[in-house]
Amino acid sequence: MPAKPAVVLLSGGLDSATVLAIASAQGFETYAISFRYGQRHAYELEAAAQLARRHGARRHVVVEFDLRTFGGSALTADLEVPKDRSPDEMGHGIPVTYVPARNTIFLSFALAWAETLQCADIFVGVNALDYSGYPDCRPQYIDAYQRMANLATRAGVQGELRLAIHAPLIQMSKAQIIRQGLQLGVDYALTSSCYDPGPTGRPCGRCDACLLRAKGFAQAEAIDPLLLRFGAQSSGAV
Repeated sequence: MPAKPAVVLLSGGLDSATVLAIASAQGFETYAISFRYGQRHAYELEAAAQLARRHGARRHVVVEFDLRTFGGSALTADLEVPKDRSPDEMGHGIPVTYVPARNTIFLSFALAWAETLQCADIFVGVNALDYSGYPDCRPQYIDAYQRMANLATRAGVQGELRLAIHAPLIQMSKAQIIRQGLQLGVDYALTSSCYDPGPTGRPCGRCDACLLRAKGFAQAEAIDPLLLRFGAQSSGAV
């Protein structure tokens, strides 16, 4: 039997790299989709390309559109990326790094490709535990999107496919994600999580994404190989 296809949202970050490895380990033939949407951390697309090759994606596409047209986020407008926030600050409210409707837009592109591929499975690396309060990372959102996907597509309405949105990391801590990724052979030195990296992908070590990543590696009792790549031993030294 040929492997079932699965579309995997691949940002190039730690979570999406782990999800790509999970989908591959489950026997899916993976089709990776990334987005150049005007984000200031566009270096992540280089990371995504390397990860797609490493984990044997059948195809990797980069969809381009520009959310800078709307702005509204520190990732797509001339707004400062918050730095050095405490866990308590990260645990309250929706930060300025939230990109309006981003996951809905991303999943819609993935859904269109999945239907074209006659593919019933979409994987996304959202996480509801160690995250910065984004509303489109919650289980309720994923459940609602899956219901919508089966109402909004020919494949779903005609019963050709039962479309499923897989979010295997959604109830995992960052440490649990890292441990599973290491077991699956994910090279986290290839990933890019920082919201405000340097031109070579050097992480700032101070944004929410860097701090959550550092916390995850510390709790997993592992050294982040990305930091070693840049000659640092901890996020504070980057």
